[in-house]
Amino acid sequence: MLIYGHRFIKSNSFYHVLDIDSISNTPPSSTIFVEFGENNLDIINHITTNSIPLALEVNNITQIIYASSLGASFIIIPKELAHTAQKLANNYLFDAKIVALIEDEDEIEEFAILGVDGVIFTNAIIKINS
Repeated sequence: MLIYGHRFIKSNSFYHVLDIDSISNTPPSSTIFVEFGENNLDIINHITTNSIPLALEVNNITQIIYASSLGASFIIIPKELAHTAQKLANNYLFDAKIVALIEDEDEIEEFAILGVDGVIFTNAIIKINS
């Protein structure tokens, strides 16, 4: 299981950008975190065109399918979609990892039992401005 942002485990951060210009303010080889939405498609297309690792935050099953089709490396899901998202990823052999957004380390066990690929604490997501 992948764990991002836990105080015991060294891990990479994800860099949340709000526009294309912000990407230049991230470290080399960063994973760029973007909220899925039609208004962010320009950012998503720029990231995938330039082969930058992408973490897409989604809110429903359709967005999970879109995220996989758009080439996301990580699909960041809310707790309530964990079981379904992982089932879809396993069934359709997604290249992306399903990662649940969590607040508390007590949630790790629940997602491990569900077989989710990983978890990310909010402190592992760094907001970048242009």
